[in-house]
Amino acid sequence: MTETAAILHRAAESAIAAPSIFNTQPWRWQVAGTVLRLWAGRERQLIVADPEGRMLTVSCGVALHHARIALAAAGYTAVVERMPDPSDPDVLAEIHVGAAHAPSDREAQLSDAIPRRRTDRRAFTHDPVDRSSAEALIAAAEAEGAHLHLIHKDEVATLALAAVRADAMQLGDPEYRRELIRWTNRPAWSGDGVPVTTAVERSARAVPVRDFAPFGGPVQPAGPYTDHGALYALIFTDDDGAEAWLRAGEALSAVLLTATAAGLGTAPISDVTELDVTREQLRRMLAGIGVPQLAVRIGHPPAGGPPPTVPRRAADEVIYP
Repeated sequence: MTETAAILHRAAESAIAAPSIFNTQPWRWQVAGTVLRLWAGRERQLIVADPEGRMLTVSCGVALHHARIALAAAGYTAVVERMPDPSDPDVLAEIHVGAAHAPSDREAQLSDAIPRRRTDRRAFTHDPVDRSSAEALIAAAEAEGAHLHLIHKDEVATLALAAVRADAMQLGDPEYRRELIRWTNRPAWSGDGVPVTTAVERSARAVPVRDFAPFGGPVQPAGPYTDHGALYALIFTDDDGAEAWLRAGEALSAVLLTATAAGLGTAPISDVTELDVTREQLRRMLAGIGVPQLAVRIGHPPAGGPPPTVPRRAADEVIYP
């Protein structure tokens, strides 16, 4: 393996830690000489929850940003071409190694945050997210070609109603329930899915959290709080389509890592945008200026250490020569 190929391989290894819908990890990486290609893993697409592949592509965008940050922290510029092959929409991006540079403090902080970031489904404390942190999150999303709308306290009820509606509609669909069971009861060797042990019990929350254990199981306690100090935000784009979804994922990664570096807990919220009817509810919140791709909950995590990790696939299962 050449030095450049080794550099790209390490970047792809860092991207294995990226969050994804139902922890499907729907990506494949290919190290081809001096190019790192990101492919959509269509065999891992959620056919019921994600029929268009919107959240699959968003998930791949998160992985793309993770790889870019890993390269930057290693002292290399990532030159990215998104959707490089019109004849093959499953090739989502190509990364070339650009000029060497001294990593910035921010690049180093975001890279350090990659292995520490976890989706925290527990309720966050009553302490609010300070203004400077919130502004940093907005800037992080903007830098990736997307936007972050901070949901005002008066708008949280709208998000909560969208979550309640999504929960009722999805759990009322037997095909969705089968898909949920499939991805929450994975064999240990699969390295993917959302084990029931990482879900949380139902409790009073400002916005209901997706129930990954509707049929019971050894879930975590949600904790003593109610998320009323949490910051809710919408990641949205100017356009809709595969490249916009990819950019939304890159913005989500930037927001999650920025928050993690600041000591905040995070949890993406995609159920509210998986259905057309609830996505349109949230679009009205944006006054028609953009397309909501997903929401995110950010706040101060409760005491007691980080939440449990979820499984990860081995590098040789997702990175190909």
